[in-house]
Amino acid sequence: MAAFIVRMGPLLVLWLAVFLSGTWAVDRGNFKTCDQSAFCKRQRALKPGQSPYRALLETLELTNTKLTLQLINDNNKVRLLLELYRLQGNMTRVKINELKPLKPRFEVPDVLINDPPTEPLSLLSQDENGVVLSLGADSQWLIVSAKPFRLDIMEGREVLLSLNSRGLLAFEHLRIRKDTQVDPEGAEKKEETDAANEPAEGETAKEDGMWEETFKSHTDNKPNGPSSISLDFSLPGVEHVYGIPEHADSLKLKTTDGGDPYRLFNLDVFQYELFNPMALYGAIPVMLSHSAQRTMGIFWLNAAETWVDISSNTAGKTVFGQMLDYVQGSSETPQTDVRWISESGIIDVFIMLGPTPTDVFSQYSSLTGTQAFPPLSALAYHQCRWNYNDQEDVAAVDQGFDEHDIPYDFIWLDIEHTDGKRYFTWDPHKFPQPKDMLQGLVDKRRKMVTIVDPHIKVDSSYKIHNEIRSKGFYVKNKDGGDYEGWCWPGNSGYPDFTNPEMRAWWASMFAYDQYEGSMENMYTWNDMNEPSVFNGPEVTMHKDALHGNWENRDLHNLYGLYVQMATAEGLIERSGGVERPFVLTRAFFAGSQRYGAVWTGDNTAEWEHLKISIPMCLSLGLVGVSFCGADVGGFFKSPSTELLVRWYQTGAYQPFFRAHAHLDTPRREPWLFGPENTALIREAVRQRYALLPYWYQLFYHAHHSGQPVMRPLWVEYPQDTATFSMDDQFLLGRDLLVHPVTEEGGRGVTAYLPGKGEVWFDVHTFQKHNGAQNLYIPVTISSIPVFQRGGSIIPRKARVRRSSSCMEHDPYTLFVALSPKRFAQGELYIDDGHTFNFDKQKQFIHRRLSFANKALSSRNLAPGSQFITPSWIEKIVILGASKPSKATLKTPDGKENLLEFEFDASMSVLTLRKPGVNAGVDWTVVLQ
Repeated sequence: MAAFIVRMGPLLVLWLAVFLSGTWAVDRGNFKTCDQSAFCKRQRALKPGQSPYRALLETLELTNTKLTLQLINDNNKVRLLLELYRLQGNMTRVKINELKPLKPRFEVPDVLINDPPTEPLSLLSQDENGVVLSLGADSQWLIVSAKPFRLDIMEGREVLLSLNSRGLLAFEHLRIRKDTQVDPEGAEKKEETDAANEPAEGETAKEDGMWEETFKSHTDNKPNGPSSISLDFSLPGVEHVYGIPEHADSLKLKTTDGGDPYRLFNLDVFQYELFNPMALYGAIPVMLSHSAQRTMGIFWLNAAETWVDISSNTAGKTVFGQMLDYVQGSSETPQTDVRWISESGIIDVFIMLGPTPTDVFSQYSSLTGTQAFPPLSALAYHQCRWNYNDQEDVAAVDQGFDEHDIPYDFIWLDIEHTDGKRYFTWDPHKFPQPKDMLQGLVDKRRKMVTIVDPHIKVDSSYKIHNEIRSKGFYVKNKDGGDYEGWCWPGNSGYPDFTNPEMRAWWASMFAYDQYEGSMENMYTWNDMNEPSVFNGPEVTMHKDALHGNWENRDLHNLYGLYVQMATAEGLIERSGGVERPFVLTRAFFAGSQRYGAVWTGDNTAEWEHLKISIPMCLSLGLVGVSFCGADVGGFFKSPSTELLVRWYQTGAYQPFFRAHAHLDTPRREPWLFGPENTALIREAVRQRYALLPYWYQLFYHAHHSGQPVMRPLWVEYPQDTATFSMDDQFLLGRDLLVHPVTEEGGRGVTAYLPGKGEVWFDVHTFQKHNGAQNLYIPVTISSIPVFQRGGSIIPRKARVRRSSSCMEHDPYTLFVALSPKRFAQGELYIDDGHTFNFDKQKQFIHRRLSFANKALSSRNLAPGSQFITPSWIEKIVILGASKPSKATLKTPDGKENLLEFEFDASMSVLTLRKPGVNAGVDWTVVLQ
């Protein structure tokens, strides 16, 4: 670290001395609370039940695509325009904007994948109190009440969701500052302006924070004045809500009464606290509600700083209190109330009506897209630290994995690999021959990731900086000059990624003739893209910085998405559109799933951080981002050997599997902790590689349908209330249940096996267990409790090699778990593992595997696809089987072959050896 700091300027050295020293804990004083955020404080001061808004029913217009209606604030006479859309797929869109704003208000671009298709609304009835509209579905309608304005979505006699039922709609209209007001043209214009100059709801015109706000040493000038918005939603019958990542908190969101709301504002938070509503690196303004009757979603499409309040009429009740309600026949219906507050923009909200979890995932992905389908190798193991020192260090680590027989696919280089923190460059002394280094990895069928951050060193000898400045592509400060701040290189400029021309230029820099030393096996990591500004307010960009005509306050949470978007496009373009990219981002927004992976940021080598990685990734999966992981071992501090082993065992069953560590921590390659721990880590990593066919299949489905890869149990068991708050175990797809050991010194875990009538098989011992029970499992340091659902078929590859690419043509083993409840089914998906040919040319294999009536068969699920694989079926393991007299393999050419088999009567496990049939053809194995 000392050598690293010497190269920095004196002011940055002073800042780093504070930022990177001491107790390694977040300084909460660097980040605002709601009371320190003027608009949040104003909005939160509003009292429920006093809504000034009234619907002007005489202004109602109904077309084939939407309903429009004016709302008026009776306190200040400012009018709003309400737009209602019935969308295909059982969704409703509600937009509210000023009817005549002084200037346009920001509406979020580039997040929706298209203009959502609409379906006609039909007017059922209207009187002076409101209107009733049909939403098309059986007994489903929308009621607009006039005074006060309110929306209710009904199904039969049941209210599914209400808007402004608590009267907390608040829309701070744009206005001219009175002490700078110039005489507007015309009396009519002056009359409108006078109305628009009224104080915002809940404040006086003299109240601090409307036009200027100071936090610590930073002053935020607000040329547009107060512009915040708010709307409340009521969810009758709901006690469980989820989502709105990123927060280091439980899966089930907590009520915020008596504390701060959950905050959505992308920030570089140094060693974040747990169980806290503070903002972190990413922000996805999507919340899911779930009850035994229905799952719904709310997508608040706003990229400004946002706070979310949650309250519940059952919060805080003890189990005894709930039992007393039941015994006394209490008729109070559970209800959760949610309030969204954003600093600027408009109200644009999508209400996803489900009714099932799968429906909500499909609805949301139809709006913002699905998870990018990664190269298969990206699902394997990644080795990273800040920093591998030089080419020799990279070669030594690479060789270490081979010597200790541990597979890996990617080795990563952090900021120290560059020439003085100039991205797209290499340190000429430490990495003088990057292509030789990369070719060494190619020879072993391995890959590299290098970091490319979006802060650019201000240096007239640096080509990247000169081109961005000459093209006018930097974010501007409020005075029109290039915005500059401190980051790793020292004084830095920040490219304006909201500009499509800037994004296109950035993408072009990844071309092999532009990014010198890069090769086909090199991919990219976008860090610090909140953006991080070390000397900025809350360690980020000033809100009055300008992206074209818009302030950073309007679109702050989009910045990271745009960085990853441009980078992914660059990796695609460099291959002529052939190769799938892999890009990891720290900052994200709704839609980021289309561009790659995310991780949970700068965590700590502590047991609680290991535990929190599960709900953090589950929350991301619920809102579209399946490709999630946490730094294995913890970024800060040094893990005990037990914690490191347990983290590898957990990470091996999470979607993104990467070890990473801080510059100041001791080296922690897997073989540095003694042979026993090396063996334990090796086994965890090998389990990941054996399961890669299943992981790849899950990501194929996530890409096509939006279903999460890593799921809470309630997604598959939506009526089992015991699962609704669980976040220490999870499902991979439908068929694998994982309960990692996350307690120090743990000697046992209690796993809940869901499903009445289900059976679950321990994947290590093949022991069968009944569902709908809490199962205590004794564990040792080698244990990773994983169960396969009865009625499923999971493909694996038993021949684990040095990298996933080395296993490309290896044979498959099928694990068939039988169930008394259903036939067993599964799938096998195969393509080339790295190009877009699966999509553009339909070059893939997709097979349906079924076991019914003592016959296991493979049938083609994609008759129009074309792909040839040399892989074959090497072995079939049937769990819960009975002993057959013979097993016969039948192929389409009419041939029949008897198969060798073994039967373990004590465990009811039948193993069929060497079917030898190609994995891409039809076949049937008949047991007699």
